[in-house]
Amino acid sequence: MSVIEVTDLRKVYGGRAVVDGVSFAVEEGEIFGVLGPNGAGKTTTVECVEGLRVPDAGRVRVTGLDPVADHERVARVLGAQLQESELQAKLTVREALELYAAFYPDPLDWRPLAERLGLTDRLTTRFGKLSGGQKQRLSIALALIGNPRIVVLDELTTGLDPRARRDTWQLIEDVRAGGVTVLLVTHFMEEAQRLCDRIAVIDKGRVAALDTPAGLIRRSAGATVISFTPSAPLDDRELDALPALASVEHKDGRVTLSGTDETVNAVITLLARHRVTAHQLRVTDATLDDAFLDLTEEKEKAI
Repeated sequence: MSVIEVTDLRKVYGGRAVVDGVSFAVEEGEIFGVLGPNGAGKTTTVECVEGLRVPDAGRVRVTGLDPVADHERVARVLGAQLQESELQAKLTVREALELYAAFYPDPLDWRPLAERLGLTDRLTTRFGKLSGGQKQRLSIALALIGNPRIVVLDELTTGLDPRARRDTWQLIEDVRAGGVTVLLVTHFMEEAQRLCDRIAVIDKGRVAALDTPAGLIRRSAGATVISFTPSAPLDDRELDALPALASVEHKDGRVTLSGTDETVNAVITLLARHRVTAHQLRVTDATLDDAFLDLTEEKEKAI
C-alpha cells in the first residue's frame, strides 16, 4: 500500500523548474530515500509532500490526502524534521519537548527519546545555546514525538559526529521496525545505502533512477573493480576483449579493470593462461557513490 504518492510534480521559481515532473510512490513500512546533490530539487519535493509548498503542477497524496487542502489531517499522521528549523532562542530543550508533545493526542514519551538522542544532559539548556549537532538531534526528536505514521527526515545527520550519526541510524531503523514509514532525504551515500529499502535519485529536478541500493549499484558502469600489478606485461587487446568489461586503466605498472564477476573470472583465467602473477590483487564491489556518479554523469551527457 502506498502511503505517499507523487505524480508529475512540478515547481517553478523565477521561471526555472527546480522540480520538473518528479514521480514516485512510498510503500507503507519502508525507508524510502531521496538522494541527490545540493540544489537537485530534493528539499522542494519533500516540502510539497509536507504541505509546506504548493505545487505548480502534478499531484501529491499522503495516505490519500492532499497535503495542502487537508493540511491539518496530514499533520496528524506525518512528522517532519526540516533541513533548517529554528525555535525561540530562550526555549529550553525540555520545554520544547513538552510543548510539541502537547500538540498530539497520543504522543511518545519524550524522556526515552531524549535519552536515545543524547539530549538528557541538555534538558535545561536554551535552544539558542545548543550546538548545531544538538539542534539537529532535537529536531529529530520533535519530528518523532507525535508518534507519526510517516516521518520525513531532511538531511538527517548533518552536523552530527560519526558516533552520533551511527546512533541516529540505529534509531531510524528501530522507528521503522515499530511500523513507521520513513521518507529520508540525504546526500550521504553511506547513509542511503545503510538505511534505505529503495532510493529515488533526483538530479536537476528530475528522477534519474529509482531502485533498491543494490539495484542502483548494479547499474554502475563497473559493479566490480579488480586491480593488480602483473609480473609481466599483458596484451591490451586481450584485456579489451574481456567479457562485460566497462573500463581498463594502466597507471604506474598497475592494471585496474571494472566490470562484473564474469570479468573477474576471465581476468584470472587470462593470468593463469599466460602464467602471470597478480601482485597486490584487490577485488572490490562498486558502491552507491559509484552508481550515483555514473547516473548523474549519464544524465548530464544526455542533456
